[in-house]
Amino acid sequence: MVSSFLALKKSLALAKEHLQQTRIPSGSRVSIPTSGPEMAKPQVAVTPVTMSKLSVKAPEFYPSGYNPNFNQNLADSCFEDGYGGYLTLAEYVQDFLNHLTEQPGCFETEIEQFAETLNGWVITDEALQELVELIYQQATSVPNFSYMGARLCNYLSHRLTISPQSGNFRQLLLKRCRAEFENRDEAAKGDEATRKQFHAFVLFLGELYLNLEIKGTKGQVTRAEILQEGLRELLNALFSNPVDSNLICAVKLLKLTGSVLEDAWKEKGKDDMTEVIQRIENVVLDANCSRDVKHMLLKLVELRSSNWGRVLGTSSHTEATPENDPNYFMNEPTFYTSDGIPFTAADPDYQEEYQELLERQDWFPDYEENGTDLSGAGDLCFDDIDDEMDPEIEEAYEKFCLESEHGRKQ
Repeated sequence: MVSSFLALKKSLALAKEHLQQTRIPSGSRVSIPTSGPEMAKPQVAVTPVTMSKLSVKAPEFYPSGYNPNFNQNLADSCFEDGYGGYLTLAEYVQDFLNHLTEQPGCFETEIEQFAETLNGWVITDEALQELVELIYQQATSVPNFSYMGARLCNYLSHRLTISPQSGNFRQLLLKRCRAEFENRDEAAKGDEATRKQFHAFVLFLGELYLNLEIKGTKGQVTRAEILQEGLRELLNALFSNPVDSNLICAVKLLKLTGSVLEDAWKEKGKDDMTEVIQRIENVVLDANCSRDVKHMLLKLVELRSSNWGRVLGTSSHTEATPENDPNYFMNEPTFYTSDGIPFTAADPDYQEEYQELLERQDWFPDYEENGTDLSGAGDLCFDDIDDEMDPEIEEAYEKFCLESEHGRKQ
């Protein structure tokens, strides 16, 4: 029995020595018999290798129903005449306008391709006029699209190559706006629906004035002079018919363009803004508008007296403007991103999102276009206004009335 044990021990030692000499890879299996002469001959089990049937020369795979030429077919369809289910110019442009309305952040990435497509399609006077009308209608009928519409008009006015005898894109656009402008007095006196449409036009014209760039003969960029004059006349029409909805529209327009208009008028030596403010003070004293609208007008007068909320740097001698002063929009609310980063109307990367949030917050809540129910719940401007004015506001209001009356007598 001892001899058997010694023989087994010797066999194990030999097997271990053999394994070290052959350097069996880790993970391989070794079969060692428990007895007999085969113990000195370990056996290695090799894992079989599966051969792949894949080939680099195999044809490209497409799922069932997939059309590899879909994108090209869609692009080609834009240039068809509308038959056979292809897009017309109106359908193509309207789809893009709706896309911008829903996703305004796509403007920068997709506008160049849109303009290139139009240059290959808009080659007649009729097509250009149709394009102008589509954009105008979208900008004056879809809420919150006036700013995006003005940016789009500015881009196309510099990128569209067609320039027929009837006028280029910008000229036709201004001609279309003038047709609406000529009816300003009738529109300001019209019914609620007419005034609502007129107010949308007024605010779009304000956005055009701020965003439509015109290059001078020496390469300098200026604003359209005709729009500046038009806005002055539109303010006259609104104040000449001082119903609540007209006055609210005037407040919105002046908050949007007041500082730029006043700077432009001052450069010409004009004092038009002082005349506008005097007109507002007369409305506050004499018009039969609601108390809340009068409060809005007084706030606007206060805003103008503070240089439209602009803060001038001590080392700068230039006038602050929305384009170069980050504090210009200090009178507007501040919102925050999902990451907690604050942004205001002055941040170019968040202008579309800011406008959307501003509308959600009801910065002009429950005004609609009839001027009723202005102090409803959730009103950021008027929640702190009781049915009766507090003593401080009442004293300030009486002082304002006395000063205005004294100024009239003089």
